Amino acid sequence: MNIILLSGGSGKRLWPLSNEVRSKQFIKIFKNNDGSYSSMVQRVYKQITKVDSNANITIATAKTQVSSIRNQLGNNVNISVEPYRRDTFPAIALATTYLHDVKGVADNEPVIVCPVDPYVNDDFFESIQKLDELVRQGNANLTLMGIEPTYPSEKYGYIIPNSKDNVSYVSTFKEKPIEKVAIEYIKKGALWNAGVFAFRMDYLLNISHQLIDFTDYNDLFHKYEGLDKISFDYAVVEKEESIQVLRYSGEWKDLGTWNTLTEAMDEPIIGNAIMDDTCSNTHILNELEIPILAMGLKDIVVSASADGILVSDKVRSAHIKPFVEKIEDVVRYAEKSWGKYEVIDIEDTSITVKVVMKPGEHMSYHSHSCRDEFWTVISGSGFVVLDGKKQEIKTGSTISMPAGMKHTVFATTELTMIEVQVGKDINVHDKIKYELN
Repeated sequence: MNIILLSGGSGKRLWPLSNEVRSKQFIKIFKNNDGSYSSMVQRVYKQITKVDSNANITIATAKTQVSSIRNQLGNNVNISVEPYRRDTFPAIALATTYLHDVKGVADNEPVIVCPVDPYVNDDFFESIQKLDELVRQGNANLTLMGIEPTYPSEKYGYIIPNSKDNVSYVSTFKEKPIEKVAIEYIKKGALWNAGVFAFRMDYLLNISHQLIDFTDYNDLFHKYEGLDKISFDYAVVEKEESIQVLRYSGEWKDLGTWNTLTEAMDEPIIGNAIMDDTCSNTHILNELEIPILAMGLKDIVVSASADGILVSDKVRSAHIKPFVEKIEDVVRYAEKSWGKYEVIDIEDTSITVKVVMKPGEHMSYHSHSCRDEFWTVISGSGFVVLDGKKQEIKTGSTISMPAGMKHTVFATTELTMIEVQVGKDINVHDKIKYELN
């Protein structure tokens, strides 16, 4: 199978565990057998490879999420990087062209597009395999997966099929309705639109060339900033007359709010927290080292990270977005391909950061124009390169890097450091990268 996983989102509905660079699919809430936790993207990736070990998986994502993907899935995962956010049609067009021009996928091969964050069982991806088979049969230009509704939702669009057969041609599409209208749709056999699309490679390439003036992948990538923002539904689906839909009746959840996310948690507490026996239907997710004590709470979610603390009624938590948009602050936690960092103090002319690097990883070779940096190794070992000179480091080592000095660090073991940035204009854009000889 050739699968494109769409990884988007701005990270506002699951604040404070999500932010501009860590969307909901990177939050680790699923407990593994060894006691560690997995994220949605890790869970979905594992499920796909379990069903099809030879699946060709490409993740289409904004450049701000690349580091998180590399951190959680490794450096070998295929990524189609969107240099700017341009909605789902440009993202799918770019990823499909990437598959064709860079990965060499043939014109007649099926391509399946799926969101990266559905909460589903393995049988969902067994149905994804059926989409691949349906595309190969060639009975329709576009094949969708429709979810059997479990209630008259107002959150999803609806697919109206011609029949209630397992595979049916599509009659029409309906936008998100009010509950009363949704009930009528369901009586007619309507399905939730899950945002899953399947097509032949050449079908989507032809449409992409009709709507966008480009020659190949590199040309499209460099023209991406100037593309119109348009959804795949509007650009392709609503204009296509030959569409069929495959019904899926298994478990499927969109974990887009704290209320729905906590329903998928295996346990009520993740992190350093205690609840007394007067609490009910309450969940705590704590990424801070300080403890949280909850008493007498009912139907509440408590979430704490370096970015902030949320205490909310579960139902009310679905309305968090407009309030989070008013919060102006730097991103205090992020995962990088080499590890992770957490901002622990911000002053007018300094920022203090805790850095944890994975063994065998290294930062880019870079310099800053407007700040000095100081590293203190808390644990682990490795080496730094300062203006081309290599220096071993270990627990207790301190390194000074004045503005303009080229520097990087390599972790031999897991390496934990405290980084202090000092300057009058500290910002993420003050960074020049170099090749390391």
